[in-house]
Amino acid sequence: MHPAFASVDHRIEPPPSRPWIMTQRWCDLLFAHWPVPPEALARALPAAFVPDLFEGEAWIGVVPFRMEAVRLRGLPAVPGLSAFPELNVRTYVRRRDRPGVSGVYFFSLDARSGPAVAIARAWFGLPYFRAEMRCVATAAGVPAGRPMVGAATRSDAAESGIDYDSVRVHRGAPAAALRARYAPTGPVRLAVPGTLDHFLTERYRLLLVRGGRVVTGEIHHPPWPLQPAEAEFLVNEPALPRDLRLQGPPRHVAFARRLETVEWSPRTDRD
Repeated sequence: MHPAFASVDHRIEPPPSRPWIMTQRWCDLLFAHWPVPPEALARALPAAFVPDLFEGEAWIGVVPFRMEAVRLRGLPAVPGLSAFPELNVRTYVRRRDRPGVSGVYFFSLDARSGPAVAIARAWFGLPYFRAEMRCVATAAGVPAGRPMVGAATRSDAAESGIDYDSVRVHRGAPAAALRARYAPTGPVRLAVPGTLDHFLTERYRLLLVRGGRVVTGEIHHPPWPLQPAEAEFLVNEPALPRDLRLQGPPRHVAFARRLETVEWSPRTDRD
């Protein structure tokens, strides 16, 4: 059994019963969130979705991290496709026609791996873009500027902070850039249902519209091993729709060192 299935009871809905197809490991991840006006977010979404609100507020997240162990089920990892930095800009939505169905909606996903970007755009229809990216550890005992490219850095970077840089280079895409420093500041905690932590992080479904139809992507993982964090944003220029701006420092930040995940193939309403 894949280690992601070590815990399933934390989910409101059970994982899909059909076979999963992909594994990913997410490492050195920062959740940084800003509140935005719900009416402005609603104008930026496809008509099929409405903002999912927490205590009347809508949220946009900037989520830098790095991938490891990306592979299809039953196949070995492929060089250039199995480990790379990624940067997501996301929000939270509900289906207009099924208000009980909520999920993550991505404004953009930037990645350093050109082949991974091409595959994700073609297979999922997600707004993936090629970027030049750098993810380095900053802890004592880790040489300054040492690239964090895989599991070989885990033991000596166990409590490291992260320097993260991303500049989009995708031809024809809107400009976007991030330069941030972040680090955990306390012990692991699990998000409590009903809290903002839980609302922003414990999500197991992505939603998008492709060809006029809603597409759903399912994912499973154990509860997020969240840690309190500090973050400094030297450059924070996501390519957001008009009227959406991230003002000042984030109101919510959290760090996660490592998470094992499995994914299912996307499905449209007609499937």
